[in-house]
Amino acid sequence: MSIVLSTLFFLVMLFMMSTIWTNSRGAPWVPTPREAVRRMLALAEVRPGEVVYDLGCGDGRVLLTAARRFGARAVGIEIDVSRFLWSLAAVTACGLWGRVRLVRGDLFRQDLSGADVVVTYLLQDTNDRLQDKLLRELRPGARVVSNTFSFSALSLAAVDEDYKLYLYRIGPAGRPADRKATGR
Repeated sequence: MSIVLSTLFFLVMLFMMSTIWTNSRGAPWVPTPREAVRRMLALAEVRPGEVVYDLGCGDGRVLLTAARRFGARAVGIEIDVSRFLWSLAAVTACGLWGRVRLVRGDLFRQDLSGADVVVTYLLQDTNDRLQDKLLRELRPGARVVSNTFSFSALSLAAVDEDYKLYLYRIGPAGRPADRKATGR
């Protein structure tokens, strides 16, 4: 019995350390409900063949949904080893290696220029630090969907009030798209 309790204690401590560490790196892991994932991708109007980047991909649910239900190619960036391995197992179990790529690393050090759509569920201060990178690296017409937290420097294109989802479009020359919507 003591081996079971010791193992359980170790796993709980590992989970807590992982959560605290990822929180300091951009956001704690909080899984997005599956319906919210579908709504995020629908809000962005993801089309077959487009490339969806999930910054802080956690357990890979955005990647799997983008590839399976929307016909997109997906790239997940995850800094936490345990979440990265979880995503790796999920992609492998679903047989999606031809459509999904995983990168273990810091999202601030990754090139995002290949994205048609970027999905985030990060903390507000992380979004604040990320927005210049998005404007610099994303092509005109690229879309950014954020769960719960906003981007003040990007042009708000649509909002899903029920799920607190925000859609932004990148305009020409790395500028926000025409600011017709107000807010965030």
